[in-house]
Amino acid sequence: MPYFETSTDGTRLAYEDYGTGQPIVLVSSWVLNADMWEYQIPYFTERGYRCIALDRRGHGRSDRPSGGYDMDTVADDLAALLERLDLREVTLVGHSMGGCEIARYLARHGESRVAKVAFVSATLPFLMQTEDNPDGAPEAVLMGSLAQLRRDRPNWFAQQAQVWYGTHLGNAVSPALIEWTIAQCLSASPRATTELFRSHVTTDFRAGLREITVPVLIVHGAADSAADVDLTARRTVQLVPHSTYKEYPTASHGLFVTHQDELNADLLEFIKS
Repeated sequence: MPYFETSTDGTRLAYEDYGTGQPIVLVSSWVLNADMWEYQIPYFTERGYRCIALDRRGHGRSDRPSGGYDMDTVADDLAALLERLDLREVTLVGHSMGGCEIARYLARHGESRVAKVAFVSATLPFLMQTEDNPDGAPEAVLMGSLAQLRRDRPNWFAQQAQVWYGTHLGNAVSPALIEWTIAQCLSASPRATTELFRSHVTTDFRAGLREITVPVLIVHGAADSAADVDLTARRTVQLVPHSTYKEYPTASHGLFVTHQDELNADLLEFIKS
């Protein structure tokens, strides 16, 4: 696995790089890492694309520094990866908080390297309730969830896992796969886990989304337990010009597993279009 060091604080970041051709950069969900894309990377490399997936700081095989767990820094880390590999005409695909990183990257670094963007189950555009965002979740509710996470992190993820995949909707996910997901979540550093939770649920991405000019695909599950579709995707599509919206009726948050065939086909159609 290759690594590079950030110029800001020398954090050593790991990434995976497969295939050749037009580049697709896959940005992982909060507390997950490059391993989450095992159902997407082979699909696209076998069809002539180059797939790059980053382990963000505090996740996977990357360093676990004491700081840098805010949306600006992780967006800058993503920029450092694209610059390190000199990637051009990139399609950025982000799941959950990964979509937030992409939105922040575009707002801070522009679109010169980017051809298209896909937001998958993204926790955009702004989760926290404020005077001008009355439909958001109250700050007390969000911080209460964070307190529960800090109190018993393994149990917090264990309680989320079944509904995260929507097994109650008939989505077939094995107990072994759920255990694997929980283990991957717990592999992220506790500090990265809590600080990135706090940062991404309190950050307003709306202004940056309005400025996007490249084509955007928004994919979301109608039954998403972690990012309610009314609070997230249905609002995001109203903010983002040049966007295409796909909603999966039986999908929850982990649709990159449960609806992998549909998602991969939709991403491929979008990239080729």
